[in-house]
Amino acid sequence: MALGLDSDRVVLAREHRVWAAEFLCERQRILNSLSGHAAVVEHVGSTAVRGVPAKPILDILIGVASFEKARVCIGPMESLGYEYRGEYGIPGRHYFVKGAPRTHHVHMLEVGGESWGRMIAFRDALLTCPGIANDYADAKLRIAASNSENRAAYQRAKDTVIERILKGLSTHGKPTDGRTA
Repeated sequence: MALGLDSDRVVLAREHRVWAAEFLCERQRILNSLSGHAAVVEHVGSTAVRGVPAKPILDILIGVASFEKARVCIGPMESLGYEYRGEYGIPGRHYFVKGAPRTHHVHMLEVGGESWGRMIAFRDALLTCPGIANDYADAKLRIAASNSENRAAYQRAKDTVIERILKGLSTHGKPTDGRTA
């Protein structure tokens, strides 16, 4: 499935090779544009995890040294076609969206900050623990089936599942409920 989804709909697809390739291309464009202001660019969210159903929208995490100093990145990101949305409900995050229909979400956060750690821990748990990934995939499919025309309700329900998974991880990012990779 190609990237892109209207903002009010919820459509999920299984991992598609194109998503990984799209991320690598976009990652390089971002790194070239930000000229050393980005410490790291990571593929996060369900499009980063093979087999987990996902909205066809890339979630990209850009790590910066300082939230305030990262303001210099707004212009270069806009020149790449991104729309800046401010913190958009998460303190310390610069948030960008791209595409109509939407194709990319970018979260610019301080490396090592709480929000950074949560996003990386969640992605890594899905990548390394098939049981967690399968449970999350099943939950997403159920939530999407009952909220296909209400993305806000879908997101709220999905956030509850993510919180439950994160609470089940130890401080080392490993499951605390006995599951293994």
